[in-house]
Amino acid sequence: MFEFLPKEVREGLEAARKRDLKRKSRLRVQTDDEIFPVLRFWETGFALDAENAPHLRGLVDLYDGSRHLYQCLIVASEEDNGQMVYEFKRSTVAKDKAPLDFVRDVNAPIALLGN
Repeated sequence: MFEFLPKEVREGLEAARKRDLKRKSRLRVQTDDEIFPVLRFWETGFALDAENAPHLRGLVDLYDGSRHLYQCLIVASEEDNGQMVYEFKRSTVAKDKAPLDFVRDVNAPIALLGN
């Protein structure tokens, strides 16, 4: 579709598309002290801008704004259309509480009142 456009115009359109994707997405990946905006996200992986993203591998945290969504074990899969694609080896939903090691009774009291 864009074959008839000059090279500079095609590059400008591609840069504008990437900038728009970064602006729309609140998702970000954090590894150690580095943060990268996520351009695309799907069930088995995500994509980052290939210019800024290194070949990440290992444990990363996925955030939506300030909310921690997942802790993921990832591997760099391929570069596709200016985006670096990463696949999940493992993706665990982040919890704000530690899991219980006992069954909580449905009718248990919420609090105890003193005399």
